[in-house]
Amino acid sequence: MASSVSKKSPGSGIEPAASECSTARNIIEKIWQRHVVKQLPGHPAVFAIDLMLIHEVTSAQAFKTLEEKGIPVFDPGKLLATIDHSIPTRDNRTEIYDEEARIQVETLRENCKRHGIPFLDFGSGNQGIVHVVGPELGVTQPGMTIVCGDSHTATHGAFGALAFGVGTSEVGHVMATGCLLQQKPKSMKVEFRGRFKKGVFAKDAVLKLIAEIGIGGANGHVIEYVGEAIREMSMEERMTVCNMSIECGARAGLIAPDATTYAYLKGRPHAPSAQWEQAVEQWNDYCSDENCTFDKQVVIDLDALQPIVTWGTNPAQAVQINECLPTNAQLAENERASAQRAVEYTKLQLGQPIAGTPVDWAFVGSCTNGRIEDLRVAASVLKGRKVHPSVTFYVVPGSEAVRAQAEKEGLREIFEQAGAQFRMPGCSMCLAMNDDKVPPGKRCISSSNRNFVGRQGPGSITHLASPATVAASAVRGQIVSPAEYL
Repeated sequence: MASSVSKKSPGSGIEPAASECSTARNIIEKIWQRHVVKQLPGHPAVFAIDLMLIHEVTSAQAFKTLEEKGIPVFDPGKLLATIDHSIPTRDNRTEIYDEEARIQVETLRENCKRHGIPFLDFGSGNQGIVHVVGPELGVTQPGMTIVCGDSHTATHGAFGALAFGVGTSEVGHVMATGCLLQQKPKSMKVEFRGRFKKGVFAKDAVLKLIAEIGIGGANGHVIEYVGEAIREMSMEERMTVCNMSIECGARAGLIAPDATTYAYLKGRPHAPSAQWEQAVEQWNDYCSDENCTFDKQVVIDLDALQPIVTWGTNPAQAVQINECLPTNAQLAENERASAQRAVEYTKLQLGQPIAGTPVDWAFVGSCTNGRIEDLRVAASVLKGRKVHPSVTFYVVPGSEAVRAQAEKEGLREIFEQAGAQFRMPGCSMCLAMNDDKVPPGKRCISSSNRNFVGRQGPGSITHLASPATVAASAVRGQIVSPAEYL
């Protein structure tokens, strides 16, 4: 990785005035106030951005705009670029056959070279999905503001950062000024109570939340996730939860940093080293005060939770694996039409069990579940077993570092002996923007984050689930609980 990425001081924003600290504040308010450069009544705030991540799809127009206006990149050290969305994941991935994808990759290479922006290219050892490589390198840190031209930027909130997706024009604004115009978001607290049963994982918990409150249940809010289950989660699990905040309408999601956060970050290339203790002391300030308030609060009980699988065409259309799809009578009147359209697309019927649904494809990967821990779970299911002969199974690591670690631990051998394809890093089958597509009419169980119409390929059908459920279903050839395989 290029050495020009700034090793920022923790929470390097604008310090709040003394009056701003006089009342109890939640973590969202603390990060917000420390990054407001200027706020005029009735106007959006000029809001400082500590880090912007860039990939090949949403950056080209922003670079072009700056060049047309003769504006230099404000601070290349606050930018980090990689390639992930449109690249192939086959072994000879450097040969990009799709002309549009090839141009996107070459354009990003040229722009990063021209402007001195650190770029994680093929074979660098650090290339990968943008929301996987940032945390791996320790570039993502508590208290920071982080943006990217990608809706799942909230992943970085797992570290106590305020991280959110932006549009291409806003990418240009950050490149030019290091700031954005932003309205202060509302705050929401989601408490996960209880503990996971065998076969239940972080992906199931966040799918349960989305099913409970709906795809618009957190519109306009930033979520803070709290509770016993959150405290016990690894950083990989916390990233999965924060990643899918956008799927219930949230602007972002985050978790206050703690000992688990610090243990993950310590020793990573861009984490503080000589000033480690000072950094941790500052990061400890990023927590919600005891008597603070939130605009909205939700509680989700996990004690009885079973693995969750989606049945429709948005992430809220989901049921526990031991349940049936809702009947028309069980649906709210305003949900019936969309549910009927969804089952017509997914070739299911309202009221039928989700378990036992045959699958043709399976996918473990994406910025939601493409980390080493996800691959370990999938491998634990597959070890000593075979993928069902009717299923094509792609296992795609989230980065070159994850792939190398998986090979070191013998996971690749497990996948390949089971009959799965272990591929090169990239977004892969999360979205139909590269060579990896589910064929029309085929059904895929996927560890990714969206099950929209055609998301994994024109006419494809997607069921979202945890990596364990994906792997177990690939073995059985139909949707099944992973509990008996673990």
